[in-house]
Amino acid sequence: MSAVRKTVTSALSAVLLAGGLALGVAAPANAAACPSSAAPKIDGAEASWTLRCSGGKVTVSGWVEDTRTDGKCAVVRIVGGNGQTKRAEACNSGVRKQFSRSFAGTNKAEARLALA
Repeated sequence: MSAVRKTVTSALSAVLLAGGLALGVAAPANAAACPSSAAPKIDGAEASWTLRCSGGKVTVSGWVEDTRTDGKCAVVRIVGGNGQTKRAEACNSGVRKQFSRSFAGTNKAEARLALA
């Protein structure tokens, strides 16, 4: 195998491995406008949320649950269409936390479930 081919193969393998690792710790982001809902699940965490709009703001409400004893917390990170960032978290296996986060001046938000 030529040196160039080995380099390209190694680089491609690294990208695929990094992509696979990223998918293992975070659910795809859900960029959405009102009304919408999602129920992502990853190894160690799960969540469910709904986006609602009223009075010039979007509210993301639901729950997040830590499902594994690993010392990490289940976290929902939310970025409003106005650029503001908020989060909700549940720590310790079996713990489920309700949350409601609002963002003014927008009808969009992007939410992502992860472990931290």
